[in-house]
Amino acid sequence: MLKAGVNLVYIRDFLGHVNVSTTEIYARADDVMKRRALEKTYHELQTEALPNWEEDEDLMRWLPNLCK
Repeated sequence: MLKAGVNLVYIRDFLGHVNVSTTEIYARADDVMKRRALEKTYHELQTEALPNWEEDEDLMRWLPNLCK
């Protein structure tokens, strides 16, 4: 049921557990479920057009002081 996306609360009710924490003991995500969860949260961090950091005057003034 967990693999099918059924909410853990409904699984708890189906199994007759009083507390969802009991159901959590038996509910384990497999590798496919973990991968799908990660895919849902992934956002592309790099865009096609990267800014030219050498043209950022504030950054260029700040960089020489970074390692002092």
